[in-house]
Amino acid sequence: MRVFLGITGASGAPYAKGILDGLVGSGAEVGICASSAGIEVVATELYGDAALPREEVLSRFVGSAGEAVTVYDVQDWKSPYASGSARVDAYVVCPCSMSTVGTLASGAMTNLIHRAASVALKERRKLVLVPRETPLSSIHLRGLATLDEAGAVILFAAPGFYHGATSLQDLVDFVVARCLDQLGIDTSLVRRWGE
Repeated sequence: MRVFLGITGASGAPYAKGILDGLVGSGAEVGICASSAGIEVVATELYGDAALPREEVLSRFVGSAGEAVTVYDVQDWKSPYASGSARVDAYVVCPCSMSTVGTLASGAMTNLIHRAASVALKERRKLVLVPRETPLSSIHLRGLATLDEAGAVILFAAPGFYHGATSLQDLVDFVVARCLDQLGIDTSLVRRWGE
């Protein structure tokens, strides 16, 4: 399986890390692209230092995934994820900022993350957007509705509590598992309802 993971500037870096680990653990080939704001959020939320250099943040984030992960610059228009002719199974933007939602809903593309998500929509491929914003304005809601109507899955970073969460990691795992489910990747991160 080949998956694109875009990381933008909304809170939720632990979700992105969990998704990456789940994808790599399943044997997927992953292309990662992070916006500047996304790098700052990852640096802050995962490593406690917003001033870490981009390369160090990405190196830590990818970890020991090795050849399974390729990192792309946000302006790399030659990336295979920028073209509908490339074979890509799914696209995830996590966390997905409201700026990204607005850009995608308008059809604009200013970077590789926008382009990859737009490719997913035009090619009718799986696109999972994981926003983490609250409260939402009517502008946000209209953008999300537009993307839903275009075929994207809107998967809010809103963990459930019914699975018996006892830690922050349990809450992160809930959202990660829901995202991996959307990609058809089996996971045992959380106990399923009725099991």
